[in-house]
Amino acid sequence: MFREMRRIKQKLSDEESLAILKNERRGVLCVQGDDGYPYGLPIDYWYDEESGKICFHGAKQGHKIDSINRSDKASFCVYDEGYRKDGEWFLNIKSVIIFGRIKAVEDEQRAETISRNLAYKFTNDNDYIDLEIKNNIKRVKCLELTPEHITGKSIKES
Repeated sequence: MFREMRRIKQKLSDEESLAILKNERRGVLCVQGDDGYPYGLPIDYWYDEESGKICFHGAKQGHKIDSINRSDKASFCVYDEGYRKDGEWFLNIKSVIIFGRIKAVEDEQRAETISRNLAYKFTNDNDYIDLEIKNNIKRVKCLELTPEHITGKSIKES
């Protein structure tokens, strides 16, 4: 059902792909938007190693939620900052693309776990995180993307 990579020599190992998912903070979530147009948005995420799911949070209403309610199919792209080898002008970048099904999290405890782990990607200030969760958890919609296909790739910008 999913295409194989055309340039197979650039394929990352599963371990390299998972390392990118664990370590990066942001990616681009793509869903089927209004009138069938793709809708891609930059978004913070947390990769839950235990479940293998990609987790997000955001507003309870809006374009993203409307799109997900119409179709649960989504893709998510994450890429690292890249690096330059000495004497080269171009970046070497590693990216991961995930295809899967996305759904809202209905369990309040799971939503708090997702929100807390997302916050830990940016700060270890537990007092701040506790206060943010206390003040905002009721206004947050958490989402989980269950991967059906994951591909990692290494590219040169040249």
